Parts: sequence; structure tokens; C-alpha cells
Amino acid sequence: MTVLNRLAQRWGLKTGTFLFFVSAAIVVVFAVATIIFTGPMGSAFGTASDWLMANLGWFYILGVTVFLFFLIYLALSRWGRVRLSDEEEKPEHSDKAWFAMLFAAGIGTILMFWAVAEPTYHFAQPPRAGVEPESIEAAQEAMGFTLYHFGLHTWTIFTLPALAFAYFIHKRRLPPRVSSMFQPLLGEKIHGPAGKTIDTIAIVGTVLGVAVSIGLGTLQINAGLSDLFGVSESAIAQIIIISVVTGVAILSVAAGLNKGIKVLSNVNILVAIGLLVFVLITGPTLVMIKGTVESAGTYLYMLPELMLWNDTFLDTGWQGSWTVFYWAWTITWSPFVGIFIAKISKGRTIRQFVLGVLGLPTLFTIIWFGIFGMGVFDIEMNGEGGLVDRVVGEGDIPGAMFEFLSNFPLAGVTSAIGIMLVGVFFITSMDSAGLVLDTMSNGHEDPAPTKQRVFWTFAVGLVAAALLLASGDEGLAVLQDFITVVGLPFFVLGFLMMINLKRALKEDAGELPPLQTRRWMRVLPPEEWMRRRRAGEAEDAVMVPEPIEGTEPEYTDEPFDLSSDPDQDKDKSSVKE
Repeated sequence: MTVLNRLAQRWGLKTGTFLFFVSAAIVVVFAVATIIFTGPMGSAFGTASDWLMANLGWFYILGVTVFLFFLIYLALSRWGRVRLSDEEEKPEHSDKAWFAMLFAAGIGTILMFWAVAEPTYHFAQPPRAGVEPESIEAAQEAMGFTLYHFGLHTWTIFTLPALAFAYFIHKRRLPPRVSSMFQPLLGEKIHGPAGKTIDTIAIVGTVLGVAVSIGLGTLQINAGLSDLFGVSESAIAQIIIISVVTGVAILSVAAGLNKGIKVLSNVNILVAIGLLVFVLITGPTLVMIKGTVESAGTYLYMLPELMLWNDTFLDTGWQGSWTVFYWAWTITWSPFVGIFIAKISKGRTIRQFVLGVLGLPTLFTIIWFGIFGMGVFDIEMNGEGGLVDRVVGEGDIPGAMFEFLSNFPLAGVTSAIGIMLVGVFFITSMDSAGLVLDTMSNGHEDPAPTKQRVFWTFAVGLVAAALLLASGDEGLAVLQDFITVVGLPFFVLGFLMMINLKRALKEDAGELPPLQTRRWMRVLPPEEWMRRRRAGEAEDAVMVPEPIEGTEPEYTDEPFDLSSDPDQDKDKSSVKE
């Protein structure tokens, strides 16, 4: 028995000892090193991150677009009928509960953080040259870029690994680990050094990626409490916030999926919709409705260009700070989101899965950002303003939502609700992360000691707290640069993921035989056919279109079974005879 196994036995753990202890050690070492060596680490990862953004930003942008087209192809092809479970199984969760839980592990916190901040920022500082700041054109482009960042492409980054997880976990019944998605390529080596390396990177990347979201959520809660109650925006206040939310998340994760995350998710999505409706009713309702519809059109109009836009000629560096960072950050915690979505999606077909995970959240995102974004532009163009000054002038992005709500009735109440929403999204993200990290470490979904899930939930809070305690925003900057670097191998793994998923589908479902059609004789013009006939060379040609004997199709009123091979059926029947 190895030292790690004895240690796990002593502590009453039932998990993959190598993955658990090695991943935990890396996370702890990173957190401690960030506190002690913030400057050197920030410089090293900053240099690497700058190089990647400058030289490989195009690869990140191309990669997500390729992933999107691959998912659409799978959904619309015959593979879309494949059920992500045994054929007779039906979905475990209703559509409403499924949709709500997508946001539990998705970008609920990020929607609250950027709903006001990003439209405001791009409105004041348009991404592309030639657009006048704070103009109508700037407002339109701001919505196009915002929806590009939080629409189809963000959910593509979640959907690809989620689909791969769902297939290999529910269909092939492999362990719920990232390495399982490479089984067609690695075979039994998924349990060896190669598989363990992949899983370790995935676990560490997930902890760090979620920690960034937790850090952003903490800053926003702190900003809201500062507006409402005058709480100082300091590292100590932020540590207290993280401690409280982590404690609640630990209680939730101990309760399990159905009692914890599911209940919190359903409540929170209803409250979020309530806040959205309140803003719509008490704000410029008609402007918001018309603007949301128009924003959807702007998004669809700009999408073909933006999905491959690399700012080649001006090379302002804007894309590296925004789009490339978003993609790299999102993909580092996509394994966590992927496993969670796969877990709640058992029983759905590939077509239902792709259209649901891509379509429903994107539709909600368009409505969410449309209403808040139009509210921003109305305040700046027709109201008292102040958002641009706070977000861009003061650099207070976390406080953008609360500055926005101050322009509506019951500002104190809605700000408190906003803080609660961020907190609960915060909790469900940590809750989901704890469950998923434990599952990835264990390699199975059977009941495991609660202390393991508690540890991973605590680890996420610890990393975020350590970074904020070390140097506030600088600590988060170190982590952001780090995960930008880590995002590169994740993108490479994404391409391998597509190859392995397609290969597994072909192996399990089998390719359809080529569609047999009637074959025809070669037809020549009459004069040429006559000339060849006289020369005795017209055996393989005719003058009048004529099918080759024996290739006529067999007509039947029975529907054609796409899963059968007609040629094999004929062979079997001839053998029986």
C-alpha cells in the first residue's frame, strides 16, 4: 500500500488518491506562492499571457467557432438521434428544472457582473476604430460585442465538453473524468500516466477558473454592500464575504444535488427573472422591448464577421484583453460545467442536448443583456447619466449594477436583491464545483464521504480568498494570466475531443451503408453511337437512356429502417435458405 493510500485510509477518504492529493497539493502551493511571490508570479504569467494573446489569439477565436459548427453539424445530422443513455431512458429532470440548473453551473454570476458593465464600457470606448463614443452606432456595436461574448460562443465552450462527457459517461459508462473523452485514442491508457496528467490539469484548471468567478462575485457583493451600508471595499471585507458564502455552499453541497443545488437554482432563476421584469416595467419599457429585438438582429448581423474577426489591420490589442481572455478563461472551467451539465442531462438525445444547452441560455442571454443594455443607453442618452463615469472613469466595474439600479424605484430593495442573486449564484457555482471536482477525483458517481465534497468547495473559496488577501485585484490578475496560459492546452484538447467523439459515434452506431440507387448505361449521341456500333465498339453504351439490368430498386410501402444494412439482410436471408 502506497503512502497516499495509507493517508487516504487514515482520513476515511474514498477517492482516487493520486488525483486527489496531487491536485490538492498543486492548488495549495499555487495559493501560497501567489501570496508570497505575487510580483514574480504576476510578471512571469503576465509575460506568457501577453505573448499568447499577441501570437495565438487567432487560434482561440478560430477554435471556438470551429467547436460551434461541429456541434451544429452533430445536432442536425443523423447522430442527433443518439440518446445519451440507454435507449429506453427518459430525461431525469423536467425542462424547467434543467434550464434553471444550467445557470447554476454556467454563467449566472457573470450575467449579474457584466449585464450593465460591458454594454457601458463598449458604449463609452467602442472596440472598433471609426465609431464615435456614446453614439447610436456605439450603442449598437456595444450590444453586438456583448452578445457575442455571452451568447452562442460562450455556451459552445461549455457544450462541447458537456456533450463528450454525457456520451462517454452515460453511453459508454466510463469514469466521469476528462481522460474518458480520450478513450477512443488512448484505450486503457486513460488509467495510466497520460490519463492522470489530463485529469490533474483539468481539476487544477477548474479550481482556478471557478476562483476567478468567485473573485468577481465577491468584488460585486462588496460593491453592493458599500453602496447600501457603507461597508468598506477592502480585502478584509472580501475575505468575510467569501467565508460566509463558502460556509453556505458547504451546507448546500452536503445536502446533495436535488436538495441543494436544484432548490437554490430554481429559486434564484425565478428571482432573477423577477428583477428583469421589474427593470422592464419601471424603466422605458417600449425602448427596452424594441431595443432587445433590435439587439438580437444586430447580434445575428455582426456574428458572421465577429466569429472570425482578429483585428488584423489595426492590431489594437483590444481583443486580447476581452475576447481572447473570455475564451481562455471560460475553457479552463468548462470541464466542471461540462460534467455538471452532462450529469443533469442523462436521457436526452444529442439533438435535444445541443439545441437546449446552446439555444435556451443564449435566448435568455439576449433578453437579459437586451433589457439591461437598453436601460444603460437610455440613462446615458436621455437621463442623468453617471454609468460611464463610474464604470470607465472610476474603473468601478463591480459597482456598475448598483449604479444602474439607483436610477429605478426602490433602489435599496432591488440592490439588496441584486446582492442576494450574486450570492446565490456564487453559492451554486461553488456547490456545483465541489460536487464535480469530487466526482472527477473519485472516477465514479456513487455516494462518497461528504468531507471530500466539502474539501473541494473549501478549496475553491480558499484560492479566491488567498488571491484577494495577497493583493486584491493584482492577485486576480495573476490568476487571470495563469488561466490564459492554461487555456491553450485546453483548446488543443477541444479539437481532440471532437475527433474522439465522432470516432466513438461511428464505432457504437455504425456507418450507414452507401445508398444504393439504380445504375444507368452510358448514353452517347445518336451519331456517335451509330459510328461505334459500325466499328463494334458500342457494347458499353446506348443511344436511349437505359438502366443496367438488376439494379432496379425494390419498392415497398414499409418505412425504411436507417439502422439496418439492406445488403447484410440479403446475405443473412440467403444463408438461411
